[in-house]
Formats: sequence, structure tokens, C-alpha cells
Amino acid sequence: MTLLEIFGYISALIIGISLGLIGGGGSILAVPVLAYLFLINEKAATAYSLFIVGASALVGGIKQHFKGYVDWRTAFVFGAPAIIGVSVVRHYVVPALPEVLFEIGSFEFTRRMGMFGLFAALMIPAAFSMLKNKKVKKELMAVEKQEVKYNYPLILLEGLIVGGITGMIGAGGGFLIIPALVILANVEMKVAVGTSLIIIALKSLMGFFLGDALTMNIDWTFLLVFTSISFVGIFIGSYLSNFIDGKKLKKGFGYFIFVMAFFIFYMEFFVKN
Repeated sequence: MTLLEIFGYISALIIGISLGLIGGGGSILAVPVLAYLFLINEKAATAYSLFIVGASALVGGIKQHFKGYVDWRTAFVFGAPAIIGVSVVRHYVVPALPEVLFEIGSFEFTRRMGMFGLFAALMIPAAFSMLKNKKVKKELMAVEKQEVKYNYPLILLEGLIVGGITGMIGAGGGFLIIPALVILANVEMKVAVGTSLIIIALKSLMGFFLGDALTMNIDWTFLLVFTSISFVGIFIGSYLSNFIDGKKLKKGFGYFIFVMAFFIFYMEFFVKN
């Protein structure tokens, strides 16, 4: 086992601990950990991330279910188009992408640049959602007590778009789903957070099993070991949350995601792979 791989497994534990402490966001680190510490290519890194994100979200979603914060009907209404979006992208679009997407003179814009560049770009609004969390919650709480109703055309469109994005970058997109649940279905904020975890779990795991598991060779031993270590981290983080205020850590974690986004841009566009 190399030094990079040791750091990679330590990072898997840190991902889980962050999920247990702050309730989300940690899984966004799965792709860079897989790509830069385990040197896994962009297709496999985003595929493995889907499984890790989905499994972690399922654990969190089940915990929220027992607290009464999951609206299962809403989860399936929003989840169905998202599952379609991510499954189509992972099964048909990603395998069909050429190694070089386009060329400008001597510059080659590769598939890796496209997938990781999009991932890094979406890390920025994800970081903002952590930094502006209190302000956003106050704005969204205004619709808390309204009756739950569905804007089906917009839900279908939003689900397909979020599912497609998830399929391309291998991340859950909770920062997109939670506002959509509140705005498009008038779901209470606490329920929106819990329900979003179930949606992320459904679309990530279904996208992985209906797409990647059918189109590529999966290193199940590595994937299950990595995911298991993350699970251990989740339980450690949940225990530590009794003594540490996760809300205070969330802001720092948001800044860390900014740094990671710029690191990915630098590695992919300025450093020769």
C-alpha cells in the first residue's frame, strides 16, 4: 500500500466524520480523493463516488426517517425523474464520451477536464450554500406551513437536470434539491433536509447500478472497503456531534470546499496529467 493510498483511506474516514458532524457535504470530497489519492480515472472516480454518496445518504436518510423528517411520497415524486436522468447519463452518455471532446489549435479539451471541471464549478455554489446556510434557511422558512403541493412540470425538469448533473460529476447535489423541495412542493425545511437525503440515495445508487455496474468493471473489494471506512467515520462523527457544534464547523468546511474547487481547476487545466 502506497503513502497516497494510506492518506486516501484516512480521507475516507474524514469524509464519514464530516457527514456525521455537519450532516452533509463530506461526500463531495469523494471524487477528488478517488482521483488524486487513489489515481482512479474520471469515469471510475465519478462512478465509485455515486455508490459512496448514495450509501452514505441512505444511512443519513434512515436516521432522519426515524426522527419523522422524511416525506416518502415527495421523495419518490422528485426522485423518479432524477433516477431517470442519472441512469441515462451513466449508462449511455458517459460511456459514449470520447477521450478528447474538442481541440482548439494545439489545446485538447479532454473528457477528464470536462467532467472534473464541471465538478469543480459546482463545488463553488455548494460551498456558498454552507456559508450562507442561515440566511437561506430564513428565506425558505417563509413557506414552511403551507400545504404540500407539487408543481409537476417543474419537478420533472428539475429532477432530470439534477439527475443529469449527478450522473456527470458523481455528487449528490443536495444544495440544489433542498431549495427545490421547499419552493416546488412547499415542504417544511427540516423535512426537506431529511427527504433530500433519501432522494440523493435513490438517484445515486440507482444511477450506479443501472449505469456503471452494467457498463464497467467494478473493483468491489476496494469500493466496499472505502465505503465501510466512511460508515465508521459517520458513527464517529455522530458521537462527536454530542460535544462539538457542527454548525460552527460547517462554515470552515465551506471554505475548504472552495480551496478544493480551485485545486481541481489547477490540477486539470494547469498541470499536465
